[in-house]
Amino acid sequence: MSEITPDVVEAHGLNPEEYERVVNAMGRVPNLLELGIFSVMWSEHCSYKSSRFHLKKLPTEAPWVICGPGENAGVIDIGDGQAAIFKMESHNHPSYIEPYQGAATGVGGILRDVFTMGARPVANMNALRFGRPEHPKMKHLVQGVVAGIGGYGNCVGVPTVGGETNFHKAYDGNILVNAMTVGVADTDKIFYCAATGLGNPIVYVGSKTGRDGIHGATMASADFDEKSEEKRPTVQVGDPFTEKLLIEACLELMATDAIVAIQDMGAAGLTSSSVEMASKGGAGIKLNMNMVPCREEAMTPYEMMLSESQERMLMVLKPGKEAMAEAIFKKWELDFAVIGEVTDTGHMVLEFDGEVVCDIPLGPLADDAPEYERPYVSPEDYKAWAKVPAMSAVPETTDLGADLTTLIGSADLASRKWIWEQYDSQVGADTMQKSGGDAAVVRVHGTQKALAISTDCSPRYCYADPYEGGKQAVAETYRNISAVGGLPLAITNCLNFANPQRPEIMAQIVGCLNGMGDACRALDYPIVSGNVSLYNESKATGGGSAILPTPAIGGVGILVDHAVMATIAFKNEGDAIWLIGGVGTHLGQSLWLKTIGGEEAGEAPKVDLKAEATNGAAVRGLVQAGTVNAVHDISDGGLLVALAEMGLASGLGCTLDRDLTTAEAFGEDQSRYVVTAPAGTEIPGAVKIGTVSGTQVAGVEIAALRAANEAFFKEWMEA
Repeated sequence: MSEITPDVVEAHGLNPEEYERVVNAMGRVPNLLELGIFSVMWSEHCSYKSSRFHLKKLPTEAPWVICGPGENAGVIDIGDGQAAIFKMESHNHPSYIEPYQGAATGVGGILRDVFTMGARPVANMNALRFGRPEHPKMKHLVQGVVAGIGGYGNCVGVPTVGGETNFHKAYDGNILVNAMTVGVADTDKIFYCAATGLGNPIVYVGSKTGRDGIHGATMASADFDEKSEEKRPTVQVGDPFTEKLLIEACLELMATDAIVAIQDMGAAGLTSSSVEMASKGGAGIKLNMNMVPCREEAMTPYEMMLSESQERMLMVLKPGKEAMAEAIFKKWELDFAVIGEVTDTGHMVLEFDGEVVCDIPLGPLADDAPEYERPYVSPEDYKAWAKVPAMSAVPETTDLGADLTTLIGSADLASRKWIWEQYDSQVGADTMQKSGGDAAVVRVHGTQKALAISTDCSPRYCYADPYEGGKQAVAETYRNISAVGGLPLAITNCLNFANPQRPEIMAQIVGCLNGMGDACRALDYPIVSGNVSLYNESKATGGGSAILPTPAIGGVGILVDHAVMATIAFKNEGDAIWLIGGVGTHLGQSLWLKTIGGEEAGEAPKVDLKAEATNGAAVRGLVQAGTVNAVHDISDGGLLVALAEMGLASGLGCTLDRDLTTAEAFGEDQSRYVVTAPAGTEIPGAVKIGTVSGTQVAGVEIAALRAANEAFFKEWMEA
């Protein structure tokens, strides 16, 4: 074993104080294998050491929450003895280094988090952030990431039903790839990861272990620099066909009574899965490393424990069930090996070639990992640091139609058709609506119920005002789900930030979390799972480039009857158009100001959470009563963009009852919806603003808007 020098400690991502804690916990100097295990378990990616203190403040409970944060995924009751199981995770650093495999294995990992708990995955979503389209590397990254997501999801047979894709210079050196999976299970067939039962066998199933992905969790917990390309070996390689077999084999075994506990091998691979199972069960664990199925010659225990090879699971079985379980996995042509047993020592003990090569107390590895309350600046000091300029005087636009055409054709709002055509959204035959509108809607197979799913975040709001941005990200998914007629139930999140050791970045984290927490409490919309991805900044772009604070939110809601569902498409000529939530007034941080005015300036829009709850309930009531024919929430681009999107979805135009000011047309005031209803219908509390008619919006033909909307990706990809 190598000598543990300060350089070796630093290479493992531990600072001197943390290494001292390791020595104290062990009562001796660790060997290299033990140091490697501590390094991944204490990495930001696995331990959440910079965010745990603040994450504890988030609301995680409700009568319909079956399992909140702490397991592989969150679980909520959706009635009739069924549960929705879902989570969102990041694969940012790997996707920048190797976009296809980085994105593909991100999808594979989040799928495993969900089916590990007994759910059949029914929908994938994603939230992607890229740098400027003109950046020399960006087209390659977009092409690779989209191909990776499509390639994995399509092959594994789970529909990719929506998500979001944004562009901003802050992501030039560090893109974000956040993947979300939703599954459905019976409430009496949910599986957890706590290893119990002295002497119970621990089994390894799935693919063989290779040398790919070693130290992936550590890499994901560090800044990028000029040498990041050298980290390509830390990116895992995925095999979606094996994952499909693994899903079916696991679900078949789950239908028996053989499984005591189950955990997927995600970040930190065999290390995190075994440590989490043992610590959750208050047990110990003993593994024989010679029994681990390996696909490469002469692999060491260090490599086996830290590999992040894909499509692997760890299980604790009931005694005597090994032969039955092995028969199932062999039938599906997957590896199966008994590699250890549950003990009562409270230690992780690893043996190799007849010798003990690792003996670590589990408490310090998991529950007693470092937790930092890192310093952060006040909101006032943050504002001074962020240097968000005040809005200059905005002259009234002279041509609303021209501005609308420019906006609808911009990278921010252009059609994502080029992306979603690469995703199979219909496999499984339960997709009712893709999220080209507000939320994706997926039927719960064999029932009248459907799940409404949305991902959202406005990073420019979060940078200008972390607290309001955090509130808005939650509120936007609530609005999207309400707009299709769904009752929002719970959220997952993927909290993407830069270096938490910078007090200004930590202020972003704390501000966004405080805003998210207040929104969840006000909307009765708890957080049941999530992921934190820090150190998303790059020294390679010259001088250090941090991403915008990006707390991506994934929301899930329920439609009791999928026959009663709204879409954004205008339905009938002559329908009246109504505005719920008031006229636009706020141009600060708006897309109009950025795209037409050429500045990212002003304050982020405030979110009135009481109005959010009231207006959402009103819209859900209108949909369920069959009063309205179309619904669309107002978000990026304001009212006129919302109307244009409704026109693009239907081919019908609209006439407005009066001319709009710039702020009324493009303001991004929150908690607002556009609805249409048959002429003569009254919508209480709403304002009638126009009529569905003709083939124009703001004097521009739908055909011209469509041409502008579809040009960006086509021209970029063909250039």
